[in-house]
Amino acid sequence: MAHSASPRENARRTADEQHYGEHVFRPQDEGEGDRIDLGALAYDATTTARLRELGVGPGWRCLDVGAGTGTVARALLREAGAAEVVAVDRDVRFLAAEPTPGLTALEADITSDGFAPGRFDLVHARFVLMHLPEPGRMIDRLAAMLAPGGLLVVSDAVDLTTRDSPENSFTSTMRAMWQGLHETIGTDVTWVPNCPRMLGTAGLQSVAAEIHVPPLVPGSPINRFWVETWQRARPAMTATGLVDEATIDDAVRCLDAPGFHGFSPGMLTAWGRRP
Repeated sequence: MAHSASPRENARRTADEQHYGEHVFRPQDEGEGDRIDLGALAYDATTTARLRELGVGPGWRCLDVGAGTGTVARALLREAGAAEVVAVDRDVRFLAAEPTPGLTALEADITSDGFAPGRFDLVHARFVLMHLPEPGRMIDRLAAMLAPGGLLVVSDAVDLTTRDSPENSFTSTMRAMWQGLHETIGTDVTWVPNCPRMLGTAGLQSVAAEIHVPPLVPGSPINRFWVETWQRARPAMTATGLVDEATIDDAVRCLDAPGFHGFSPGMLTAWGRRP
């Protein structure tokens, strides 16, 4: 079923023509692979458990979209027993660094009209669509890559930190991060709660969703992930006028404080099957 662009999606088209990984979160920057792996440590167990519970297993042919360093793709092969995983990213240097039997690294832009890698039993995308224009249209495209009976699983961030939360340096820094990323690379998480509806609009069945919120514990992977993310996004964050360097520094100290009470942004995972 075709998806009509919403006013929000149309507005995103007018943002600067920059992409994730070009000016912010560049894979060639020192430590970027480590930052991605911190996110993997925070979320992989939840992702792989959900995929296994949905039946992903031996013989499955999988497409991992925006595969990053390949932790989910390799888990599908080593733990779930998938027959093949095509791991696609705009830059595959992290994937190529660790060749794995059954893993095909595909360097491609999934927004390109020519992107047509075939049909799969599983199409998985985590923290990808939030950085792209027209997420509903991308869900339509990913759903079209499913074999009959195939499964689409999409995870993106939901913001639990800036609305109805106490004002402090942490919430101000998170708010500046989302706005700064929106203004530089088009990141938008406001549509994410509508993801299950979008899967239904794409013609998928047995649609369901869940949210995982990793606890903010000093020294934990998620705390370190946010610190590293803020370090790389500082120019975009301060350019919003919502925070200065001192506010970001204080937010970093909050994440190191045992008595700090706050929520990390959550991960909403939605899934559906092609008839």
